[in-house]
Amino acid sequence: MPDIVDLQKTLGVTLKKLALLEQALVHSSYVNENPDLVSGHNERLEFLGDAVLDFIVADKLYRDFPDLAEGEMTKLRAALVRRDTLARVARAIGLGNFLYMGKGEETSGGRGKTPNLAGALESVIAAVYLDRGAKTAGDMVIRLLGGEWEKVTSQDTGTDYKSELQELAQSRFRLMPSYHIVAESGPDHDKTFTVEVILNAETLGRGMGKSKKLAETEAARAALKKLEQDFTG
Repeated sequence: MPDIVDLQKTLGVTLKKLALLEQALVHSSYVNENPDLVSGHNERLEFLGDAVLDFIVADKLYRDFPDLAEGEMTKLRAALVRRDTLARVARAIGLGNFLYMGKGEETSGGRGKTPNLAGALESVIAAVYLDRGAKTAGDMVIRLLGGEWEKVTSQDTGTDYKSELQELAQSRFRLMPSYHIVAESGPDHDKTFTVEVILNAETLGRGMGKSKKLAETEAARAALKKLEQDFTG
């Protein structure tokens, strides 16, 4: 396995606590085969990294595109933080080569699987955020996303997440998703809606927006991410 120092060079960041970066690279299958591993797997870091990534991308979109409406920014952010995009970035920097994983997972091509790569990248983002702070993590993310950022922001993503979810739900489950408003906040002239999307009596995603349509779009995006993770994980 390549030296973790090489990964830091690729990331352009030197961590003070290498143990954080090492934990970010540990797939759950490795812990299953090495139960005495003190650090544990990277899923908690992945959870944090997902939120940090969302914020970094949203913050830059807000600052770089002052004329974009909320719905347009939502589309761009979704295209930039989706698992396929993150996996492409991870492959470009050879992140799969650094992962610790069980023999079974590795034999099945685990180092190249989209969920493993995307999750590991989110975990690395969290490790850098915890060790070096928000600015360093933000600079690294924008640098790593460079090509994807240019591609996505230079053209309309054209992604209709509600239609995409409907097609997936019909083909995989032969069911139609339904959307339900679960909360409203703010004055009448500036309301924020929270919507859940339900499929087969299960809540697949939740979204918020300044209109019901935007909230449904966010809920559909979250549902697609969950279904993609469940299906390929």
